[in-house]
Amino acid sequence: MRYALLILLLAFAVNATAQHHRGDRFVGENFATRSPVVATNGIAATSQPLASAVAVDILKAGGSAVDAAIAANAVLGLMEPTGCGIGGDLFAIVWDPETETVHGLNASGRAPLGQSLDALRARLGEGDIPQFGSLSVSVPGAVDGWFELHGKFGTLPIARILEPAISYAENGFALSPVIADGWAMNLDRYARNEDDIEELDNLRRTFAPDGQVPGYGDVFRNPDLARTYRAIAEGGRAAFYEGTVAQTVDAYMRRIGGPLRAEDFSAHRSDWIDPMAVDYRGYRVWELPPNGQGIAALQMLKILEAYDLAAMGFGSADYLHVSTEAKKLVFEDRAAFYADPDFFQAPLDELLSDEYAARRRALIRMDRAMAPAPAGHPVLESGDTIYLTVADKDGMMVSFIQSNYAGMGSGLMPDGLGFVLQNRGALFNLDPDHPNAYAPGKRPFHTIIPAFVTRDGKPWLSFGVMGGAMQPQGHVQILVNMIDFGMNVQEAGDAARYRHTGSSQPTGSIADDAGLLTLESGIDPAVVEALRARGHRVRHGPMTDSFGGYQAIRFDPERGVYFGASEMRKDGTVVGY
Repeated sequence: MRYALLILLLAFAVNATAQHHRGDRFVGENFATRSPVVATNGIAATSQPLASAVAVDILKAGGSAVDAAIAANAVLGLMEPTGCGIGGDLFAIVWDPETETVHGLNASGRAPLGQSLDALRARLGEGDIPQFGSLSVSVPGAVDGWFELHGKFGTLPIARILEPAISYAENGFALSPVIADGWAMNLDRYARNEDDIEELDNLRRTFAPDGQVPGYGDVFRNPDLARTYRAIAEGGRAAFYEGTVAQTVDAYMRRIGGPLRAEDFSAHRSDWIDPMAVDYRGYRVWELPPNGQGIAALQMLKILEAYDLAAMGFGSADYLHVSTEAKKLVFEDRAAFYADPDFFQAPLDELLSDEYAARRRALIRMDRAMAPAPAGHPVLESGDTIYLTVADKDGMMVSFIQSNYAGMGSGLMPDGLGFVLQNRGALFNLDPDHPNAYAPGKRPFHTIIPAFVTRDGKPWLSFGVMGGAMQPQGHVQILVNMIDFGMNVQEAGDAARYRHTGSSQPTGSIADDAGLLTLESGIDPAVVEALRARGHRVRHGPMTDSFGGYQAIRFDPERGVYFGASEMRKDGTVVGY
């Protein structure tokens, strides 16, 4: 008890110091860290300033927004391997100004074809799929995603698009502070879980050269990744899925006893899919359907639209209460129904219907938190990510998210390739009757979700929030901040956030209490006590949880102006011209 009190007092002391040191803004809300970046020709918002600069350089060279997004992603795979890389997957939503429509791309990889559920369970014994090691690996989908996007919307050659990343990988770059902190944390986490990882020497040689983990301001090079990028630049998609990369991964996996094979690479494909949308107070919000969790944000908005959130006020007990209760209800559906649509047809239309939202909303009491939230019953008809967004002079806008899943991924770096294989396969369920059950060639449940908003048929906002289960909660908070509370695109990201954890999961865990509501230090302590009085278990203060990272571009079609934002929780920035 005394230890908990000490932590609480320390948190308040840190918060008080931060408030004491804060300066004052001339315009806008004082909690905002900067003004939105305003541009007319093109704009890029990423989680690393050098990546934003590269994206705009590509735009200036005549590249499309898609070209610039791919270039930025390649740079981030080098500079922010704590959140992404070509060993992982990607999803994107593209606004096409020629057809005035949104296009969705699911570039997520599948489980190894040669390993059955029974074989996997035999290897695991009584345990779950570990977060690290070869059993957590699924086929990397990001590079195929690059080529699908480029084939449909690209203008510059892939070799030109990858030039900046190759140059930085060969010549080096200096680590930024948030990424440097995550770098050290990931290396430490791998050391603690070394028993689950068949081979760590390759990763350590690359990310801790000469046994030294690079820190903030240190210059880092990755010549192996430069060679892999160059192979892709010269040999195209085939170099990755049929040639050198696939064969190297196959040989590596055979050596360490892992299940992934070259045949899994050659069989991979991405899918162009139709985004799904709901209307929220005159805005049309677009997300991608499962196997991702995007429609969780849409379901939350459907429940919340009946409440007068503006009257409740930002950061109020009522607003935080109804938002948390809506999240709990939606995440029960997320745990039960979100899975690879090639294997399970979720009742998506009903989950997004007015009638279903009303039934679920009726379970919310204003005076008491649900503990736990009840499961929904629609009618069945059958630690770490990067987000970036780019817009170009022709009006194309790209909402782009890419990840290795937890941290740097599985910990496995195939010989000489310079990137880590993802651990997204850890999100399968081992229950054969569950929609998200592991199966050969199946895509696991996915957390990474891009988002897009239109208004009156025109693009209005391209945005995303990183951070696992924080993402749909973050999407809703950004939209409510802008639409209900009148914040600008930068303020909406800098404002204090909530995050609820402890819901049932697609991997099989079941909620048995009210969970934990974590609040950033900008929430009034009196509100915290009011929430506790309603039965919420609340943790409050700085550095208490991961609240994601946010980038966004808002478009004003009447003036032809872009407004870009990149929030304070990451190293990123916005560059426009």
